[in-house]
Amino acid sequence: MTTTEEKSVMVVGIEDNQHSFYALEWTLDHFFGTSPSLFKLVIVHAKPSPASVIGLTGLGSVEILPSLETDLKKIAARFVEKAKEICTAKSVNDVIVEVEEGDARNVLCEAVEKHHASILVVGSHGYGVLRRTVLSSVSDYCAHHAHCSVMIVKKPKHKS
Repeated sequence: MTTTEEKSVMVVGIEDNQHSFYALEWTLDHFFGTSPSLFKLVIVHAKPSPASVIGLTGLGSVEILPSLETDLKKIAARFVEKAKEICTAKSVNDVIVEVEEGDARNVLCEAVEKHHASILVVGSHGYGVLRRTVLSSVSDYCAHHAHCSVMIVKKPKHKS
């Protein structure tokens, strides 16, 4: 690859669980441990909107929206900081980290389009078919709707 060629983009989705951070670490170990990396790294966190968190609870919900928005921004900032710390610990410093408001499934598929990503990496909770269907799995949705290859990284189960 010459210096004038653009690197392929890899988008990694992070959320509030150990599975997505495991997927980030796994990706850094397997794709960014070599120098130079073949990929440009974009980490994306989908911050829920306050309205989606509250739902249709009725009267009184409008008063708590500003407080809830502040809390959601603080939570997102913690995820971003954790992702940056993981990258720094793995000596990966050339990374873009974004927080976008919305449903994670849509946010990740939109990030793929925005960055013209060639691969999307997401973690897997390891749910069975029934739970995945009921909970509307982000990884399952992205595997079917993202316009690029999707790698679902599963955290190994520890044997007792």
